Amino acid sequence: MIHSLYLAGPDVFRPDAHARGLELKAQCAQSGFEGLFPLDQDVPADITDPAAQAAWIYRANIELIERADAVLANLDFFRGPEPDSGTCFEVGYAVAKGKPVFGYIPEHGSFAQRIRERHPQAIGADGVLDVHGWSIEEFGLPLNLMLSVPAPLVVGDLRAALVQLARYRDR
Repeated sequence: MIHSLYLAGPDVFRPDAHARGLELKAQCAQSGFEGLFPLDQDVPADITDPAAQAAWIYRANIELIERADAVLANLDFFRGPEPDSGTCFEVGYAVAKGKPVFGYIPEHGSFAQRIRERHPQAIGADGVLDVHGWSIEEFGLPLNLMLSVPAPLVVGDLRAALVQLARYRDR
């Protein structure tokens, strides 16, 4: 049974990250889930070295994923035509641990279509390769196959994903 959700995504980088985390957790609670947000715990004040802070954050996030029944991931493009790399790691970690993973993205379309529409500067002149001459994955999936295959993807925001997740839980 799914009760708790690790809320993966680049929301932790927003200027209002703590407030955003509270908002996301409140939406989870309204749908009958406990939301676990990466910023629920602050780095202890005595850890001042950046590398030590990073290690602490890594361990804290892994502990939250371990504690969660499932992962709900914001897989929207972040800083370019790909989801946040940390979120992708968290999705992979959860999949490897056998936890259900659900993702959400803001629009319909294949990965290549979404890149062409939102990041046309990343597409080469032929429209098939990227600006560096590398192929653009096109399996008709909304994200790279390593994210699209293991994680059901909902088009919409967190609220839309929670509706789908509640249906999954209640069946």
